[in-house]
Amino acid sequence: MILRHRLAIVLGLNQTMTWGMTFYLPAVIAEPAAHSIGASHVAILGAFTWALLVTSLAAPRVGKWIDRHGGRGSLAISIAITAAGQLTLATATNLYLWYIGWSVIGAGMALGLYDAAFATAGVLLGKDAGPAITGITLIAGFASTVFWSLGAALIAILGWHGLLLLYAALQLAVNLPMVLLLVPPKPPQPFNATHLALPSPAGRTRRTIVVCLGTFFTIRWFITSAIAVNVLILLQGIGLTLPQAIVVAALIGPGQVVGRLLEWSIGQHVGLMLRARLGAMLFPLGALALLAGGPIAAVCFALLYGMSNGILTINRGTLPLALLGPQSYATLLGWLALPVLLAQATAPTLIAPLVATLPPLNVLLMAGGLAALAALLLPSLPRA
Repeated sequence: MILRHRLAIVLGLNQTMTWGMTFYLPAVIAEPAAHSIGASHVAILGAFTWALLVTSLAAPRVGKWIDRHGGRGSLAISIAITAAGQLTLATATNLYLWYIGWSVIGAGMALGLYDAAFATAGVLLGKDAGPAITGITLIAGFASTVFWSLGAALIAILGWHGLLLLYAALQLAVNLPMVLLLVPPKPPQPFNATHLALPSPAGRTRRTIVVCLGTFFTIRWFITSAIAVNVLILLQGIGLTLPQAIVVAALIGPGQVVGRLLEWSIGQHVGLMLRARLGAMLFPLGALALLAGGPIAAVCFALLYGMSNGILTINRGTLPLALLGPQSYATLLGWLALPVLLAQATAPTLIAPLVATLPPLNVLLMAGGLAALAALLLPSLPRA
């Protein structure tokens, strides 16, 4: 119990810092960096897309490594590599160095984002990792709010070069010691054989479950990435003014936190698979709410969409563990992360023609319908 709570807090803080200073970094530095380097905004953001591709390709190897050696080393190496990438970006005077820096950060994200943190908890806690995973996402759910605000405030004082140098220093002075001192290494052998015992399907059944989970999460994260890039355009297209669209879009983050709190609060009373299906269907319900029209409907959409994403972020870690057991859990997460990250990286480009040609309401309704179909892929869990 003590270890579970400690891991939830430590890895939650670790993920807050890691997400805030990597994944949410482009929103803060892309525009000033483009002006400074003399490159287009598209070329600058293309480096982030490239970083996600690097992350996706490295994820399976990272998962396998964590299964063998535990997650503390992976998280620590991630912090060091990410800091090196931030230092490279801080000294970038051209696109060549800019892309090198993001390539390094992409490798660091593979070693240190949610999938690595979930795998670390799974290796250390076995089938009891679920509550820790929920705690990790609850804390890290504030990463965008904290680091978008912090970055926007500090960049006016330090400039984008100085902000990157500060982030690299925080990684090495705060994040790295916290992980090394408070995350235990992998036990040399299972500390409790009964604790780790969990029926694991074999053969065709296991492959079917993996394919269904992989397809479900790939579709959902494709939709999430596509909406994230175009959210203001889509919201204005359904009749909101720009200020209204900004306010509504800002509700998605709190909605994610509410979803995670809901998952945590009902976790002892409602089965895991029922919670997962609820999370999967909240977004389609939010899309249907848009048919009512007006700002109130848009607020309902944003909150339900955010809640859905918040719950499913937890399910990315808990469903594979519950359905397939703790054996080779980190390796499995790595392979599941591969198509999900590829979908995140390519979605903005692939969805652009639809956003440009179809009415925004139709785009959002199509996304909701696709999400509802994806929910049918969720496998059954005899005892959740």
